[in-house]
Amino acid sequence: MEHAQEYYNVSSAMLSDLMKDIATENLETHITLHMEEDELKRQFKPLHVWITSASMPTCYSLLPILATGEVFGPEKAIWLHLLDNSQSMNTLEGLKMEVEDLAFPCIREVSLHTMADDAFLHADFVIVLDDALPKDDQSPEDYIKMVAEQCTQYGDLIDQNANKEVKVVVAGSTYSNLKALMMLKNAPSIHPNHVVALPTQLEFEAKAQIAQKLNINSSVVKDVIVWGNISGINYLDLNEAKVYKYNSSIWGPPSYSRPLLDVMFDRKWMKSDLEREWKFRRNHRSGLSAAHSIASVLSWWQQHLNNGEIVSLGVISKGHFDLPDEIFYSMPVQFKDGNWKVYTQIDIHEDVRKILQEAASELIKEKHIALGIPQNEQAIEKEEKIIKQEEQTIEEDTQENGNAGLKVLFPDLKASLHEHENLQIIQETNEETN
Repeated sequence: MEHAQEYYNVSSAMLSDLMKDIATENLETHITLHMEEDELKRQFKPLHVWITSASMPTCYSLLPILATGEVFGPEKAIWLHLLDNSQSMNTLEGLKMEVEDLAFPCIREVSLHTMADDAFLHADFVIVLDDALPKDDQSPEDYIKMVAEQCTQYGDLIDQNANKEVKVVVAGSTYSNLKALMMLKNAPSIHPNHVVALPTQLEFEAKAQIAQKLNINSSVVKDVIVWGNISGINYLDLNEAKVYKYNSSIWGPPSYSRPLLDVMFDRKWMKSDLEREWKFRRNHRSGLSAAHSIASVLSWWQQHLNNGEIVSLGVISKGHFDLPDEIFYSMPVQFKDGNWKVYTQIDIHEDVRKILQEAASELIKEKHIALGIPQNEQAIEKEEKIIKQEEQTIEEDTQENGNAGLKVLFPDLKASLHEHENLQIIQETNEETN
């Protein structure tokens, strides 16, 4: 105050110390009001999370995890949309009351829905839990078509109603890859990287088996990869797997790891018993482990808590590892900065590559059945794809090397072209003579 009085001839009966105290109090009040305003904005703009087949046990286990704020952050409000058929409404009503009874601050609202034109409205996240078993008299082909029809409807509605940055997570143990593909094909406005299928439960089950064998906690087993068809032909890859905090003659800080193959000496168990026990474990699943798998992937995707770990994810194939395009395939990825990226720094042995191609063939067959492509048309489509690839290769070589590229790929093609030109000249000469 003395400074203001000296230079600006402004005086006040209030002492400088008191004015400083008032200024500090005003600043604190301003910060508090600003925080309250941000909180109101979050309440008015919550994350819209849609869950299909919400009457399933997996949803019952998943909702408390979402409500605690573990997945999207403790300060983010959530609007839960529970979607199921009309016969399940009584179950959903009870589920809604239980969620409200939890009294978690993250839950802004819970609403119930059946399939209608406004399904997935404003969706930021869609969690697909559909896992209805086929009927007794239903053939595998008919079941695939039923699944494809349902997911086609989902894709159309997501494309129409959801936010364009929506992220879709397909869980379950039946045709997860195909479900993700059909939804993506029918939601062209959604980014292809925003639709994924989850092999995470398979991955966690394998880690649990390995941890039990080594007498360690499964959380310290990292970089286990599940390749292929989540609900069909798949391959458990341990070549990149690592173990942390393993009690052995070699010891290091918490960040120190050892390759799994260096500490696992029972190769017979790895080659036979591990796979048998891994598959047996799938017959005794509960909704709890599935819910944990879904929540883990969502938190990696949303909160960047993966720390560079290699994990398995069913993603749209774009030629990685020489796999066919336009199928969803489980492969290694890394999450970073709210996105995932395929981890390609892996050497694949020829015997493993054969299994991966078998899984790809199975997925292509499922896709063709879902799209109603007969077997003979599948062969034609395959031939057309090969021809297109050859034409593209010819065009690229021609641009780089001129006709030399044609000569390298097809040694007799250049001679055939010259022969065709000579015949054309002879024909034109005969026409002029006549």
